[in-house]
Parts: sequence; C-alpha cells; structure tokens
Amino acid sequence: MNIMDFNVKKLAADAGAFLSRAVQFTEEKLGQAEKTELDAHLENLLSKAECTKLWTEKIMKQTEVLLQPNPNARIEEFVYEKLDRKAPSRMNNPELLGQYMIDAGNEFGPGTAYGNALIKCGETQKRIGTADRELIQTSAINFLTPLRNFIEGDYKTITKERKLLQNKRLDLDAAKTRLKKAKVAEARAAIWAEEVTKSEQEVRITQSEFDRQAEITRLLLEGISSTHAHHLRCLNDFVEAQMTYYAQCYQYMLDLQKQLGSFPSTFLSNNNQSSSAPAQSVSAPSVLASASASLPSVSNSIVTSGISELKSLSGSRKARVLYDYDAANSSELSLLADEVITVYSIPGMDSDWLMGERGNQKGKVPITYLELLN
Repeated sequence: MNIMDFNVKKLAADAGAFLSRAVQFTEEKLGQAEKTELDAHLENLLSKAECTKLWTEKIMKQTEVLLQPNPNARIEEFVYEKLDRKAPSRMNNPELLGQYMIDAGNEFGPGTAYGNALIKCGETQKRIGTADRELIQTSAINFLTPLRNFIEGDYKTITKERKLLQNKRLDLDAAKTRLKKAKVAEARAAIWAEEVTKSEQEVRITQSEFDRQAEITRLLLEGISSTHAHHLRCLNDFVEAQMTYYAQCYQYMLDLQKQLGSFPSTFLSNNNQSSSAPAQSVSAPSVLASASASLPSVSNSIVTSGISELKSLSGSRKARVLYDYDAANSSELSLLADEVITVYSIPGMDSDWLMGERGNQKGKVPITYLELLN
C-alpha cells in the first residue's frame, strides 16, 4: 500500500466517523437516540472549569483596563506584543501632567511662588508616574501573565480533551445504536449472528476508548484546584503591588503638601482664602488629618502684617529662609534653607521682593521664600 492509498483510506475513515457522529448528535437532539451521560463528578469538574475560565477572562480584562485606561494604548500594546516587538516608550498621564507643570513653572519663573509651586507639583506628578509604571510592570508579570497563561494554555488543553471526550461519547452511542439495531434484525432473521458479534465488539472498543478519555479529561479538570491556588498567590502579589503603589503616592503627596505648606501664603490671598481653607474643605482620614496638623505652616495675618510693617518702616528684620533659592542674576541673592538673613525694603521695589543681606553679600530675595522672625 502506497502513501496515497493510505491517505485516501484515512480520509474516508475520518469522513465516516464524522458522519456517524453527526447523525448520532442530530438524533439525540431530536430525542430519537439515547445519550450516555457523564458521571456527576465529571460534570461538576467541567462546570468548575467553565466558571474559572469565564471569571478569569473578566478579571484579566478589567485589570488591564484599570492599569491602562486608554483603549487605544491597550490595542497598540496588544499589536506590538503579537508582533513580538517592544512598544515605544511614552509618557503616561501623571508624567505628562508633571512635565506641563514643570514647563509652566519655568516659564512663570522658578523665583515666583506660583512658578516654584508648579515645579514642585510637577516633580511629584512625575514620581507618581514612575510608580505607576512600576505597578503596571509588576502586575503584568505577577498577575496578568499567569491568568493569560491559564486561558491560552491550560484551558485550551482542557477544551481539546473535552472535545475528544465528546467525540468518543458519540462514537460509543453510535455503536450502541448499531448493536441495538443488529439485535432487532437478528431476531427477525435478517442478518447473521456474526454481525451482532461485530457490533458488540465495536461497543466494547468504543466504551474502552470513552472511559480512557474520560479519565484523561478528569485528571486535567482536577488540576483546576491547583490553578485556583496559584491564582490566589498571584492575587496576593497584585494586592502587594497596589499597596506599594498607593503608599508611594501617599508619601509623595504628603511630602508635597509639606513643601507647599511651608510657602508664605500671601500669594494665596489673591483668592481671599486663608492657608488653612483647603484643609478645612477636604475630608480626610484621621491619619492624614493628624499628619497634616503636624506640617509647618505660616499664618497669613502674621506674614502679611510683618511684611507690611517692614515696607512701611525704614528698618530691617531677621528672616528665616524656608527653602533653597538659586539667584537668577547678579542682582539677586542665593539662599539656603533654614539660614537666617537680614531683610529690608527699598522704596519702589517690587512688592514680591525684599533686599537681603548675609554678611558682605546682599541682593534681592523673593518674599515667598522667607519667614519673618520677631
């Protein structure tokens, strides 16, 4: 027998088996043929596997939405992944906002209160963006990848074996149907006893193949419990990654709030608001409230009255520097945080500036960087 004859016979056998299964399936649906039912334990395992697959897909997809809300970006990442290429690096939303704030702060002038605040906020937003990237990367490796491996690996194998089991079951029931018809025909002396014997042998063979396939499928399905245990560990990793991310964000914002709380608040008086107004209008957890209460702050009334008094008199005052300041030109004086300098006003000077002296050095300093001392 040559290869071509073998292939033709194999195709004919496959076509015959397919036709037999199709007839058996149709007759079962029409109630004209009996169906071998799977045992209750196997049915429960199949139901558990389907439920695991359904919810794993939903959790995986929604986690992807949580980590990357932009659908276009998700599609782009999916395409690059399928092409086995690295997606181009782009700024995420916090990083982009941070860059805009930094650029605006430099445009307005880092020596101004608003410009400096924008820069500090921008730097914090960029740090949050970095933490966001780390969360996405960690979650993708420790959480999303194991879920995807189950959907694209283990469950596909289960589906394949389940389909084989269905075919073996149809073969078995088709053989039973032929045996039943052969016995009826034998009773009517329409066929020889050899036909009945042949049908009985076919039933034994198909029954053996069905039982073997049922056992293979059962063993695979019982592995779902191990899958649940593995996914539980992955879920713990995901929660830990989120905890780290939110803790970082909280610390970054706490540090930023501390820096902004150190600003003299005269620049906020443009909106006729006190420096404590934002804290009073926002409801926060007790831990945040206690932390906020411990942050250094400067009263509007003290700063405003002190500077007004200083500008109205010809004398000088001592002032503590709140944070570092780099002079933009030779007419300004560079400052170091926490040092104490002498300041005074010169007629006609811009209201946002004072003259500062440190030993033999002197120059203009921004009032928003100072805390007047009594």
